[in-house]
Amino acid sequence: MSSQDSDLPIYPDLRGKVALVTGIGQDGPPDLTDNWGNGAAISLALARNGVKVFGCDINLQAGQRTKSRIEALVPDAVVDVISTDVTSSSAVAELVEQCTHKHGGRIDILVNNVGRSEKGGPADMSEAVWDAQVDINLKSVYLLCHAVLPIMERQRSGAVVNISSIAGLRYIGKPQVAYSATKAAVTQFTKHTAVVYADKGVRLNAVLPGLMFTPLVHTIAKKYARGDYEGFVATRHAQVPTGKMGTSLDVANAVVFLSSNVAARYVTGQKLVVDGGMISSTGRT
Repeated sequence: MSSQDSDLPIYPDLRGKVALVTGIGQDGPPDLTDNWGNGAAISLALARNGVKVFGCDINLQAGQRTKSRIEALVPDAVVDVISTDVTSSSAVAELVEQCTHKHGGRIDILVNNVGRSEKGGPADMSEAVWDAQVDINLKSVYLLCHAVLPIMERQRSGAVVNISSIAGLRYIGKPQVAYSATKAAVTQFTKHTAVVYADKGVRLNAVLPGLMFTPLVHTIAKKYARGDYEGFVATRHAQVPTGKMGTSLDVANAVVFLSSNVAARYVTGQKLVVDGGMISSTGRT
């Protein structure tokens, strides 16, 4: 991302804001060039806008790697990272407490980025896998909002961006029923909660990525393509009307826009699809 983000828009109102971002590490090989996970890219884009980022990841080493990469590109960045299990209410409470203690009680932006896809349909997926998918993809969003929304309501200001998926809108070529169901729920959770908080100065929106070319593709290829990474990448590119997958930067740009109370001040309860036209197509596989 050292070269492709040179012309990114900057939102002046974001400077000095505090963002809590979950899942700022990345799965897959520790690529130190241009390939970033969505959470890492979101954190970088926020830092470039002068936002103070307080991040977490279940894998502390992965989160610390993101912190180092951001600081190398944004010398004045303020980035903290801790290890957190976002499916645990006590761990989430500790995360929020540490963030507010560090930044004078404020949280201006919440980005719920954690998610995971496991292979299977309802007949062959075990109950344990189903429950784990519900916890990581949906319960985590509830727990973070449960802890952070009262803070934003007291501030009379805040922006929540939940990372959902187009898999919650349509079948995208692989069996992942729990992921699809929970991501659909994240989108509806966002829309419902946005209405409840619309008169409280708090906006909630969802970003729905399509097929993104991130380090996570290595892991997904092992689950869904028997490790045929090159073939899996080619298949994913071919599924998208534009002919190629998007990047984590595309997701990050959408998140930063929705985080701005100037650029997106009248946008709440919406889903912003970032998919190269995939859900508008007939579904090439």
